[in-house]
Amino acid sequence: MSFLFYEAQRSGHLPDDQRVTPWRWDSALGDGSDVGHDLTGGYYDAGDHVKFGFPMAYTATVLAWGLIDFAEGYEKAGQTEYGRAAVKWATDYFLKAHTAEYEFYGQVGAGQVDHSFWGRPEDMHMERPSMKIDKSAPGSDLACETAAALAAASIVFKEVDSAYSAELLDVAKELYAFGDEYRLEYHLSITDATDFYRSWSGYGDELLWGALWLYRATEDATYLTKAQAAWDEFTLGQGALQFSWDDKKAGAYAGLTSRPQQYHVRGSLKGVPFLPED
Repeated sequence: MSFLFYEAQRSGHLPDDQRVTPWRWDSALGDGSDVGHDLTGGYYDAGDHVKFGFPMAYTATVLAWGLIDFAEGYEKAGQTEYGRAAVKWATDYFLKAHTAEYEFYGQVGAGQVDHSFWGRPEDMHMERPSMKIDKSAPGSDLACETAAALAAASIVFKEVDSAYSAELLDVAKELYAFGDEYRLEYHLSITDATDFYRSWSGYGDELLWGALWLYRATEDATYLTKAQAAWDEFTLGQGALQFSWDDKKAGAYAGLTSRPQQYHVRGSLKGVPFLPED
């Protein structure tokens, strides 16, 4: 049923196998026209129709994580294909939004304007501005979380669509490098997101989280080194109160550092309190 929720949240041109019908149909087909890019697709946020890239990327990362670590359960439940489709609806959009090496569109739609519209996405008539990060206005948390999503998705699709998997991984590497090299909280660049999805935890946890997912996808020790650097620089070992679109520390502890053999991570972080095998 959770995958049906994501199908109900789809933006753009809906496919023939869309299960949530007839009350959902094509919408926001002009997204990106204000900047000359095709930014259709992706997911709407909650009950509104803004496409906030930061929480959308977190969503894609966690959905992909489940498909990777609980593949047998999804297969037995007959949900694997729906899970892959849910992830791909987001990652296809992220590929569109990555319009240059140091350019990524992280939001479509204005929060307050959209929030005041009480209607169906198919009936939207307001302007939907496209907002980006780039060298002059970066966003490390947004870039590195999207890198995590694409890296995780590259694992999901590695055995079923190797070309797509490779494309996802290439863009993940570019976005992580962008977020690492040009450091700033993304809400300072995409200011409309401030009242909705500002990352209160900062971008250090995304530098850690993104590096760990890239390490898992590539087994390139360079990313483990970057994860260690973020761990030390931002004192991320002080604990986390939650695992959410904002704060990724608990996800890093639980999934990618506490049990490296179980999660196929051939390495560890210095200073991480590893859990016993039992």
